[in-house]
Amino acid sequence: AHSTLAIALNRLGGFSNTGEGGEDPARYEPLPNGDSLKSAIKQVASGRFGVTMEYLSNGLELQIKMAQGAKPGEGGELPGKKVQGGIAKTRNSTPGVGLISPPPHHDIYSIEDLAQLIFDLKNSNPDAGVSVKLVSEIGVGVVATGVAKCKADHILISGCDGGTGASKWTGIKHAGAPWEIGLAETHQTLVLNGLRGRVTLETDGQLRTGRDVVIAALLGAERFGFATAPLIAMGCIMMRKCHLNTCPVGIATQDPVLRKKFEGLPEHVVNYLLLVAEEVRVLMAKMGFRNMDELIGHAEVLRSDPANRMGPLQLEPILAPAHQLPDAGKMGKVENRKLYGQEHFMVLQRMIDRTLVEDCKMTFRYGERSYVEYNQLNNADRTCGTLLSHEIFKRWGSSLPPGTCHMKLFGTSGQSFGAFAVKGVLLELEGDSQDYFGKGLSGGALAIYPSRKAIAAGFESEKNIIIGNTALYGATAGVCFVNGIAAERFAVRNSGVWAVVEGAGDHCCEYMTGGRVCVLGGVGDNFGAGMSGGVTWVWDPTKSFEGRKTFEELEVARVNIAKPLAEYLDEQKDLQSLLEAHKSWTNSKRATEILERWPDSASEFVRVFPKDFKLAVKTALERGEFSPIGTMREYLPAQEITLDNVRKQRIRKQPKVRKSSMEDIAAEAKSLDIEDMAAFQKTTKGNRPKKIEDNKLVASTNRGFLEVDRGDLPKRGVSERVADFQEILAKKDEVEVQTQAARCMDCGTPFCHQSVTDKSGCPLGNLIPEWNDLVRKGAWYDAFKRLMSTNNFPEFTGRVCPAPCEGRQHQVCGADHHRQGLRDGLDEASPASRPLGQEGGHCGLWALWPGGC
Repeated sequence: AHSTLAIALNRLGGFSNTGEGGEDPARYEPLPNGDSLKSAIKQVASGRFGVTMEYLSNGLELQIKMAQGAKPGEGGELPGKKVQGGIAKTRNSTPGVGLISPPPHHDIYSIEDLAQLIFDLKNSNPDAGVSVKLVSEIGVGVVATGVAKCKADHILISGCDGGTGASKWTGIKHAGAPWEIGLAETHQTLVLNGLRGRVTLETDGQLRTGRDVVIAALLGAERFGFATAPLIAMGCIMMRKCHLNTCPVGIATQDPVLRKKFEGLPEHVVNYLLLVAEEVRVLMAKMGFRNMDELIGHAEVLRSDPANRMGPLQLEPILAPAHQLPDAGKMGKVENRKLYGQEHFMVLQRMIDRTLVEDCKMTFRYGERSYVEYNQLNNADRTCGTLLSHEIFKRWGSSLPPGTCHMKLFGTSGQSFGAFAVKGVLLELEGDSQDYFGKGLSGGALAIYPSRKAIAAGFESEKNIIIGNTALYGATAGVCFVNGIAAERFAVRNSGVWAVVEGAGDHCCEYMTGGRVCVLGGVGDNFGAGMSGGVTWVWDPTKSFEGRKTFEELEVARVNIAKPLAEYLDEQKDLQSLLEAHKSWTNSKRATEILERWPDSASEFVRVFPKDFKLAVKTALERGEFSPIGTMREYLPAQEITLDNVRKQRIRKQPKVRKSSMEDIAAEAKSLDIEDMAAFQKTTKGNRPKKIEDNKLVASTNRGFLEVDRGDLPKRGVSERVADFQEILAKKDEVEVQTQAARCMDCGTPFCHQSVTDKSGCPLGNLIPEWNDLVRKGAWYDAFKRLMSTNNFPEFTGRVCPAPCEGRQHQVCGADHHRQGLRDGLDEASPASRPLGQEGGHCGLWALWPGGC
């Protein structure tokens, strides 16, 4: 489904979004027919799943998701049963182990932090625009003004009516505000502050028709986001099962049986969006606008509906045209849409990375080893090494050996030192660093240690902080050696880096999902909160850490050389190798002391092993599969590199072309014309279980509503039929009949397990649970009465009146309500004696369809 949507939008010239979960690198290669599976917008959310240099370098727009309209201020949780195959690989996590998306971005605690992240992303891909997603609410205009001053290129205002499979039911129904409120306020505030010409405005949240698009444009939007409606065009039936891996039409599931049921095509989405565009053209022509640029921001043509249902609503503030407000023009020019870009180049041209790139010409041209020393690093040099990594990745991908491009720097670095550094880049810093050290590390190597002057003056690195907060946030691969103490949230959301630090503050290894962390010192509170993968070792000779109360999801135990852990037999070897590398690159006194007493000192380490991760490792070993326990050797540079041995090791080679296996994706995303749909449906049918044994298996599995082929009922012979008054068709086996009849539609309503005699949990009033139970018991007459007292349409088709109608009426109602209303109305309106003939009156007739009323 995701690939189908990307193909459709790429054909139209639109932008599809990866979402928070990253994107398979195989999709970056075009298909043989010229279609592209690549999503233009690469989203960067709080979980940082799959956010690597490769991911960022392949985006046309990088979107920072501050929150979602359907769940503002909430995080997300992906159950372990959905973390399988490609999802686990893309997110750099362990199959079968659940994932948590934190509520906040741990590198955004102020507006200045947001500006820093925007700057980081511009360095990771200077050609891409940076977008910030905000939630519609009162006061969002002031926030959007700050975002524009942070040099964001694009601002998205998300409304409350949008949907997401990771949102709680309470969030869907009760959180957020309509996009009209937030969009109008944002547009007006930007115009009043003279900032509207710098940014593009977008809105989303159940946009469905051309009328919605025109209203959004008149309120100030230049771009428009669609999600639910294209999903319905691809076959979504709004079962609300996105989070359970039981999507009955194969869209939001990794179940191979259910995925075969997906029948959506790019043509479906293309046709729908062209229909919306045509409606926009018609409405623009009626109002006299010649193009979209003329339409944007002219809210004066909007009128409020004077219907009684408006009540006390005052829509005048929303419908006020921003360019006609009294204070418009007092700060800057009056601009109704984006007219020019942000001035990123003025900062990017002064980057220290420009010097580093110039000094590494031989690496870019031939892949030769290079060694550069830079002595003038100061805290104004932010995001050091990121632009260098981007340029190296564009040329060589991840094919360079570790440490090929060795940068040795001296001084104090600014924020985001080594952010998104790729394999082949080694950044060695003699000095100290600020926050976000090694953020998003993507295969590179980092080493930091105190200056020689400080050590000569008696500076004890193991007792002093040397790097700031939130180091290695969202890091996916590489190695990191810190000869000193890290501040708070070291290795938060680490999913693959092997790191050593000589002490850490609060929240160390929070939400960690992979890699190794060795702490040669004390740690603060809340260690390992939300940790679901990877292994950490804490040097604890005084047994102060071992006595702490930790989270029940973590297994805490001493390293025992005599009795190695069955799930991790190489533990001693890996820990020793990590300490030796730390000693080699940082000259750590503490690592030296521990290694001098090895292996006796191994028992001084406490191992923290997440229980779910341990179970996943054990399961993989039992099945003979590749263990999730990884290695650091792939990313560990050789011994220290100097100018002399660099000259000796020069080996010229040509850049390698990154190869991807596209056969599976090409087969899965094969597009068909609308005319071929009939043949396509014929080929996809017939895979449903037909045998009674298969039917029993289907009925007992948690795969949502699965269609079971209706067996043909053969006609009885003529000689047999004329001898009795039974049915013409032969009877079927009772077990098969019950299996076919007793199918739950899996609508996802959280109250369907309750007794529905008095209060139904189903939005259509279906008595599914009781009817289902009566059929299994063989109480057919009682089941028939239950069936006749409800809307029986969903029981046989698996379709419900979906959510698009929820915003159009006060309460979703079943067919019985319509029928009863007609009967009551006719009874009340009809006279006692009805005259013959026609009176010219009108009779209302309602019909319920899968797409709504």
